[in-house]
Amino acid sequence: MVLPGSRFPPGATVSAEGVNFCIFSRHAKRAELLLYAAADSSTPFQMILLDPELNHSFFFWHVFVKDLPVGTYYTWGMDGPNDTAATGRRFYPDIELLDPWAKAVSDTLWKRQLVCSEQDSSSKSLRAIVIEPLPGTATGAMPCWREPDLEGAVIYELHVGGFTRHPSAAVVHPGTFTALKEKIPYLQSLGITHVEFLPVMAFDTHDVQPGVAARGLCNYWGYSTHSIWAPHPGYCLDPVRATWEFRDLVDALHAANIRVLLDVVFNHTAEGGETGPVINFRGLANDIFYHLDVSDRRRYLDFTGCGNTVNCNHPMVTRFIVHCLEYWVEILGVDGFRFDLASIFARGDNGLPLANPPLPWAIESSHILSRVPLIAEAWDAAGLYHVGAFPGMAWSEWNGQYRDVMRRFVRGDPGLVGEVATRISGSADLYARDERKPTNSINFITCHDGFTLYDLVSYNSKHNEANGEDNRDGNNDNISWNCGVEGESDNPAVLKLRWQQAKNLLTILMVSRGVPMLLAGDEVLRTQHGNNNAYCQNNDLSWFDWRFTERNADMLRYTRELIALRRRHPSLTSNRFFTGSLVPGRDRADITWHGARLNEPLWHDAQARILAFTIAGQREDEEDLHVVLNMSDQPLGAPLPSLRSGCWHLAIDTAQPAPADIFVRENQMPVGGEFYPVGSRSVVVLEARA
Repeated sequence: MVLPGSRFPPGATVSAEGVNFCIFSRHAKRAELLLYAAADSSTPFQMILLDPELNHSFFFWHVFVKDLPVGTYYTWGMDGPNDTAATGRRFYPDIELLDPWAKAVSDTLWKRQLVCSEQDSSSKSLRAIVIEPLPGTATGAMPCWREPDLEGAVIYELHVGGFTRHPSAAVVHPGTFTALKEKIPYLQSLGITHVEFLPVMAFDTHDVQPGVAARGLCNYWGYSTHSIWAPHPGYCLDPVRATWEFRDLVDALHAANIRVLLDVVFNHTAEGGETGPVINFRGLANDIFYHLDVSDRRRYLDFTGCGNTVNCNHPMVTRFIVHCLEYWVEILGVDGFRFDLASIFARGDNGLPLANPPLPWAIESSHILSRVPLIAEAWDAAGLYHVGAFPGMAWSEWNGQYRDVMRRFVRGDPGLVGEVATRISGSADLYARDERKPTNSINFITCHDGFTLYDLVSYNSKHNEANGEDNRDGNNDNISWNCGVEGESDNPAVLKLRWQQAKNLLTILMVSRGVPMLLAGDEVLRTQHGNNNAYCQNNDLSWFDWRFTERNADMLRYTRELIALRRRHPSLTSNRFFTGSLVPGRDRADITWHGARLNEPLWHDAQARILAFTIAGQREDEEDLHVVLNMSDQPLGAPLPSLRSGCWHLAIDTAQPAPADIFVRENQMPVGGEFYPVGSRSVVVLEARA
């Protein structure tokens, strides 16, 4: 039995009596709901043509189907005016559309290449699934009183599928949300506080260039979202239970005191440009959801490099995104978000930047989202750059300036000590003027996009031939240094230097104010053999090889102890900028800068590659720290600041072989004399105690 239904809420809503279906399409003149018994059913078991009078309210089409079971698959058929050049409106009556509000989807029959070639798509569409709603909220979800800042956080960026897909992972269901739960003890042992998942909202794995697809490669990273309300079916054991499986993972991470951040993609969709497939938005509200060329609205404005750009600041699209984010927080338990190419959020209808764009303000003004961390990748592919100036109030940002200067400094570029000091101090030049704080800076050396840490110290050039694009893809300027040999080497001196450089980069990251982010696998020196754009490599090249936890156990131990050192020092994790003022109860300022001599930093030396600093403990029981960064080719006899009592103890010396490269607090040895010998291209950290 079919009833008129309701326009709220959009999507498929299950009740005791049946299911209410609702979809938005402002200009559609005809709507039809198609119901399927299974993901691979060739024909629908029921086709419901909606009445424009009974099933149409304002810009919504809706219908209530009584006694419809959970697990039913469905699509929409829409028809309306096509005047693409003048209005940008597109309708495709012969193509079945995916509900943008679907909470679960199936890609069993999806064939992107066939759809794009304009062949019959009736049996190749993505399908939404009617699912049982989740009761209540996730276990351990962020309480309403919690502040959204990231003080004390250590973020670990990982790919849900790739973290457990390698055979060495030894999990029951590789590459799934369920499998990741088996690796939670490892995450705990690292000492990280937050995981940041690469996209887990349903995406099109087929969205790659034809030459890439011809090699059997796929869209692995997931930056091709088509259903932002639904967990990716490829990470699920049963797509019908997708939301349950995802929330089970979140609950398990919360039980281990690990918070969950999602990397989300609202800047473009899987529909791509003019030659892309029709999935949902294009056949429902093309002129509303996308930026179109004002002179010819058949053409999509592309500020993302992916063929289209979401018109984020249209009121309907803004609410669509905000409500979706609230759902992932309130119902699925997510603790925050990182927004891909977030400068897109500042573009208005014509693509030009807005001074006060609605979407960023709407997100952080939400009574739910105002309580979680919001992290912007504060640039887009068309050159809009917002690092230090992202619109809004409390947004944190991926600090690309931090990444670049630290890479140059550790590589050995001279004359950078002033900027290095600024970045180590939390980038006050970028954030203090707007009354923001060090936690607004997400500090990182590497991320999914680019070289891994080991490749950063092993390659001067990218090697992306395996991607099938003749090595044209990926960044050409990686600010890397191969330590004398390009790629693999069995030279002991080269290998020692590479490990030392990797430790230098990680150590600087962990002694910097701001929020450190670590790329999964860097702690065991995972390599992609010089591929800096492994977005299509769902194979050994990208997967976490768990054999490295034994093979490079010394590096894993180093990383664990380094994170532990950071977390036991409030002076490193404090969410205040340094002032240079005396710390109460101490005989020194909160930070003091040095060069090759005490209190003489080499700010104006164009050849300087040495920086040292002393940080006063904030609490009565916290030791002072003294850090020496010697990125020169020569060893340094580094003078040590005097202490009122006690002496300096060696915590870290990256020039030393394991296990003398880092010491747990109980095993640290006192350092005698007024100087400490700091090797070339090395970092030393000392702690003061009686």
